[in-house]
Amino acid sequence: MSLNEQMSPVVFLTSHYKVKGNISLMQGARLTDYMNETKDFIAVTDADVFDRSSGEKFFSGSLVNVQRRNIEVVIAED
Repeated sequence: MSLNEQMSPVVFLTSHYKVKGNISLMQGARLTDYMNETKDFIAVTDADVFDRSSGEKFFSGSLVNVQRRNIEVVIAED
């Protein structure tokens, strides 16, 4: 992470999972711009992954890559 980046808390919802964690954004960047410019996978750090149906935690990881095409909803947690 460079000096111009900051960790931003987010929630990604897919059809099966809710992923809570942090992504690295350039200072002043909008989450919408990040999503439009990102490649196939998004690196989420300090991630907790929950089953969307039951709400139970599925697992936690220091780094989880989320496939962009599976994301249905993005929520910035400020």
